[in-house]
Amino acid sequence: MIFIVVKFKVLDKHQNDWLLVTKEFTDATRSEPGNLWFEWHRSADDPAEFILIEAFRDGQAGSDHVAADHFRKGLDAMRPALSETPRIIHTEIPGEDWSRMGELEVTQAKA
Repeated sequence: MIFIVVKFKVLDKHQNDWLLVTKEFTDATRSEPGNLWFEWHRSADDPAEFILIEAFRDGQAGSDHVAADHFRKGLDAMRPALSETPRIIHTEIPGEDWSRMGELEVTQAKA
């Protein structure tokens, strides 16, 4: 799978509406047949930083994503809300889903 993590620094005036700014892009990407997940998170240490964790089935699905009309529109919507160029990790890894963390295995749910 193609695994991608992107860190976005958002201008103060857009921090509270970032998920609205990106909603159309998020919804369209999640509906792509090759998308495995597309999750937004906000940094606990920096309220200006939003982190996108996404994955695509394979290189073709990743290429289809970047070629999609909603990709360009999404970048256009995000650009004015950013305070700096996003930072990205983009790599190919084996698998199709998250693995379980064996070092912290939960064998029984606790009440």
